[in-house]
Amino acid sequence: MEKRTITVVPYTTEWADTFERLADIYRARLGDLITGIEHVGSTSVPGLAAKPVIDMDILIREPAGLPPVVAVLERLGYTWRGDLGIPGREAFGRNADTSPLDGKDTLWPAHNLYVCVEGCVSLRNHLQLRNYLRQHPDAARQYGALKQELAAKYPHDIDSYVEGKTAFITGILAHTGMGPDVLKDITAQNKATK
Repeated sequence: MEKRTITVVPYTTEWADTFERLADIYRARLGDLITGIEHVGSTSVPGLAAKPVIDMDILIREPAGLPPVVAVLERLGYTWRGDLGIPGREAFGRNADTSPLDGKDTLWPAHNLYVCVEGCVSLRNHLQLRNYLRQHPDAARQYGALKQELAAKYPHDIDSYVEGKTAFITGILAHTGMGPDVLKDITAQNKATK
């Protein structure tokens, strides 16, 4: 199996536009089943270099609200992959480049889709990091440079790439008030499993 090359590219406003187009589809199909949709990850921070993959968190009030959301997302062309070891965050994989199915056979850019219970650690992690980087351009530039360095050092090793970002991320999260027990869990989740 050929490994994908990790690529970090300069920011483009197309990422925000793509997020809005995708979010419109999810809102239209999920309606009252969800409480919101957040553009998270590096593509959500203006000016930040990133892997060209849109990360999105769909919000639900409680875990009991997950089954009907799963059913709708499956009809849109996604496969539910479970929490992948991160409590409160359910991952969905695309079945094809046309997922979400919009009736027009649109080829969508790469994206990661998660359903998160409001207030869960994963969601707080995503939002606190995004908001901090949006408000602190110098930190965003440092993070972008780190990601470019890691992509060059580990072009085919996503585990090492992710692990290499962890200290920077947890440093920001500690600064924003996330507690040591939560930071320990985040660090463990980002450890390479070699």
